[in-house]
Amino acid sequence: MSIKDWPEGERPREKLLERGAGALSDAELLAIFLRTGIPGKSAVDLARELLTDFDGLTGLLAADRRRFCDGKGLGTAKYAQLQAVLELSRRYLLTRISGQDVLTSPEATRDYLKLRLYGSPHEIFACLFLDNRHRVIVYEELFRGTIDGASVHPREVVRRVIQTNAAAVIFAHNHPSGVAEPSQADLRITQRLKEALALIDVRVLDHIIVGDGDGTSFAERGLL
Repeated sequence: MSIKDWPEGERPREKLLERGAGALSDAELLAIFLRTGIPGKSAVDLARELLTDFDGLTGLLAADRRRFCDGKGLGTAKYAQLQAVLELSRRYLLTRISGQDVLTSPEATRDYLKLRLYGSPHEIFACLFLDNRHRVIVYEELFRGTIDGASVHPREVVRRVIQTNAAAVIFAHNHPSGVAEPSQADLRITQRLKEALALIDVRVLDHIIVGDGDGTSFAERGLL
């Protein structure tokens, strides 16, 4: 049965307009993005099948171009649309934290970092460089690969801090496994970075590990 033949209150677009986007399931939201199904499947049926094939919404959103375009009912145009939606979301969240003290908007800061880092198949070490009022100067991904003493270089972090004239920083990295618990390597490199930056009077406000759920804040854990 086509979605057009469904009761009006059950159609994803009408349901969104009546109850808000939060009332829709992942499949219903994805169906609105897809707009149409394929022969024999409604957009919602197709969305459910795609979520199964990609192991959920995270897998779909993180899929590279080739993997995404191989999905049923998808293609280059849909991939471009999705990347545009994701980038708009990132820019929206960045505007929420750029003009104010990031410590007054921790949820927006975490949301931004998660949207940047979650779902990557490899570890990325990133930094929010902040001014003396804790407003964002710039976000940068500094290192890729396993986060340990060999791959994260304090001298490079110090160099970028000086170049950006930052007064404070928030570090972040992702765990591709989804488990956001800090490892001993995470603790060691954070301490090394904190000590290196203390020599130039720059504060490390937090180190956030991005994974499943809300992630882990070193500051909240008392690990800084």
